[in-house]
Amino acid sequence: MRDHVGTVPGRYFSAQADGRIRCEICPRYCQLNDGQRGLCFIRKREGAQIVLTSYGRSSGFCIDPIEKKPLNHFYPGTPVLSFGTAGCNLTCKFCQNHDMSKSREMDTLADAAPPRMLAETAQSMGCTSMAYTYNDPVIFLEYAVDTAIACHEVGVKNVAVTAGYICADPRAEFYRHMDAANVDLKAFTEDFYRKVTGSALEPVKETLDYLVNETDVWVEITTLLIPDENDSEAEIEAMTQWVIETLGPDVPMHFTAFHPDFRMLDKERTPPGSLFRARSIALKNGIRHAYVGNINHKAAQSTYCSGCGAMVIGRDWHMLSDWHLDHRGCCTFCETPLPGRFSGPPGAWGRRRERVRMSREREAR
Repeated sequence: MRDHVGTVPGRYFSAQADGRIRCEICPRYCQLNDGQRGLCFIRKREGAQIVLTSYGRSSGFCIDPIEKKPLNHFYPGTPVLSFGTAGCNLTCKFCQNHDMSKSREMDTLADAAPPRMLAETAQSMGCTSMAYTYNDPVIFLEYAVDTAIACHEVGVKNVAVTAGYICADPRAEFYRHMDAANVDLKAFTEDFYRKVTGSALEPVKETLDYLVNETDVWVEITTLLIPDENDSEAEIEAMTQWVIETLGPDVPMHFTAFHPDFRMLDKERTPPGSLFRARSIALKNGIRHAYVGNINHKAAQSTYCSGCGAMVIGRDWHMLSDWHLDHRGCCTFCETPLPGRFSGPPGAWGRRRERVRMSREREAR
């Protein structure tokens, strides 16, 4: 455990025959000469190694409702301390956190927070979990893993919000320390991944398969539906059928609304009808828990028992309105277990969002 801010040695790289060093955190496999940075910007070659340049430095901290990640089956109603760094290993044209994820200025990393400080802050503020988010946490793996270890030492759980674009060995290390993950399944065609995100679909599918079938990490999936890009009935059919066949019916899916941003300002907002159609296809194909997001619709944001059909968790945006689960996470009407992670009564954080300074002073937003 390092109480350090700045540059630390990285992991997962190899020397190449031509003298370059290949970064092996993600399938981009950036090959670097001395002094060069990878596409993610925060991993850099220094001499015979790759270093992480953003250890202990963040682009900001905020306490959110866990439903905002979105995670609907992971300790509902509880607060989560969220943070990220700068840079990203994808080049999504629609990025809604581009001020951080696309930043090439280290000044973006305004707050210093070594792992123990982060964990102690989360604990002292009553947060159930820590979320590694805003930009993809796989690129700051060493910082995330050390923070996750520190969080577990004080009873705080860990949540990864990620695109799932990571190689096999770092994947195993990273998720060994995570309790839950929301994975962006951004589309279900290689063409979209290549042209719109600058990455590839297959490694993301491999991450999802690994998480659901080989770990105890609780997993939910989010797809941002972009008009005329990834929202066709055929694509949603193929995606949801793959989820059923490979991951099973109990992995919740979230279909969320796009708004014009970054390099996709010419696109219209996602019509609500597209979200409802995707949700209907998912339910028809056997997904037991499908949700819509970035719009307010209680019926499509609430959770229903797969046994009797009763509403067991009601939601109004990120506010819980109904609760019909017992202490085991079972439906109080028919005792069918609800897949997820539950612990007695729901939290009461609600829809609040509070900015956090590492001086421990909070600034309400």
